[in-house]
Amino acid sequence: MSPEHPHHHHDHEHAGSELPEMDLRVRALESLLIEKGYIDPQALDVFVQTYEHKVGPRNGARVVAKAWCDPAFRARLFDDATAAIASLGFTGRQGEHMVALENTDHIHNMVVCTLCSCYPWSVLGLPPVWYKSAPYRSRAVIDPRGVLQDFGVALPEHVELRVWDSTAEVRYLVVPMRPAGSDHLDEDALAELVTRDSMIGTGLALAPSNTAGASI
Repeated sequence: MSPEHPHHHHDHEHAGSELPEMDLRVRALESLLIEKGYIDPQALDVFVQTYEHKVGPRNGARVVAKAWCDPAFRARLFDDATAAIASLGFTGRQGEHMVALENTDHIHNMVVCTLCSCYPWSVLGLPPVWYKSAPYRSRAVIDPRGVLQDFGVALPEHVELRVWDSTAEVRYLVVPMRPAGSDHLDEDALAELVTRDSMIGTGLALAPSNTAGASI
């Protein structure tokens, strides 16, 4: 954990279950609709996967790409991420405060929600299943380098790893380092290099040569 930003304390509580009450209700409703034949579970899975991996994270990718290209927007993003992101038309629920975290050659940020699954839906869409899992929520704090290795990210020893705990009020967006060899690309092309995991901190932005067939 970063010494400048100690572990956030959640003031939202979920008693007696790994899942928040709302998630349990949604699952019960989904099961009932499937049982009655109102929805096709396979079609629902395709919809969720599409929104989780493609539709939702594209908003965040646009934010990151603009920050890479536009110094004035970059300054606004790190000064007041909520306002900067809203200026692009992406807004979260009322009262949600966004904070942008910059990855550099010396600092790598990673985001977790240790008590539930607080997540910046407005820029990243639906949270992935692993983000909500108990192993990730615990290991991200206890063994963040090990978690990154599980995701295929090996950081040099000199890089400081900072873990940020999301809350109901504060959500984080990691701005990954701009990949080498991308200086000639415009914002649209740069957005294709930004993956969902790179904006959580469990991945890196793609190299320009790795974007063919890649999905956010």
